[in-house]
Amino acid sequence: MNLTLVALALAAAGCFALALVLTQFGLRTLPPLTGACVSVPATMLMFLALAPLTVELADWRTTSAATFAIAGVFFPAAVTLLTFTANRAIGPALTGALGNLTPLFAVAIAVLWLGELPRAGQLAAIAAICAGLFVLLGGSRPPGALPAVSLLALGLPLLAALIRGLVQPLVKVGLTTWPNPFAAVTIGYVVSALVILGFGLLRGAVPRPGIERTGTIWFTSVGLANGLAVLCLYGALARGPVTVVAPLVATYPLFTLVLNRVLRGDRTADRRTILGVVVTVAGIALLLAS
Repeated sequence: MNLTLVALALAAAGCFALALVLTQFGLRTLPPLTGACVSVPATMLMFLALAPLTVELADWRTTSAATFAIAGVFFPAAVTLLTFTANRAIGPALTGALGNLTPLFAVAIAVLWLGELPRAGQLAAIAAICAGLFVLLGGSRPPGALPAVSLLALGLPLLAALIRGLVQPLVKVGLTTWPNPFAAVTIGYVVSALVILGFGLLRGAVPRPGIERTGTIWFTSVGLANGLAVLCLYGALARGPVTVVAPLVATYPLFTLVLNRVLRGDRTADRRTILGVVVTVAGIALLLAS
């Protein structure tokens, strides 16, 4: 097992979790779409500022650049919009639970498209990780408390999970001919920022002068954390198979539990939470061992 790959994948999970926790602070003062119109462009500006040091134009590959741009249309732009809509329609618990199908979609697409055939131990590990994550998020409230939702509403987080699962093999294809994660994330974020800002203009959610400064600071921090997460994710994909990277990155709910406890003082942990943690950690250990 490539230790750098593992470190990058787990770092991506940790940064995704940090972004989720910071988002809770930002949402106290700004609505979700306005926050997205702050966070994604802020991340784009950061990577554009670093581009002269991280992206060598002499290595430019048009096909790879186009692949990264296509990925940027969907992630994080479309995924962000779908997740916000799903949260509003069915709530964060069910949205998060269905979102845990991402590694299954990613692995299935990698098998069909890239020919990455996981071994039996890897398949068992992936199943254990997904089961543990379902226990963690899907069991966050009793079944009777779930809202009555339509199939269309349930389809929103499933589509978001499918897109996240598709983007990972897609970016891996681009990285085969231009193995520069910085180029991938920079191009992707430029496109994502344009998509988010365009949607924000249509909905009247683009930030204006005089916008609440505290919320702007929080969502800028969210964007930087997400940007580092995507960079680490792409760095891991450049070093190893999707069938290993996707399940490791999907463990971000574990980091979220820890960060919620440290940053927000959330000390709620019942037996279901402990069971979810144990099963997920066991799945990670099995994945690394296999």
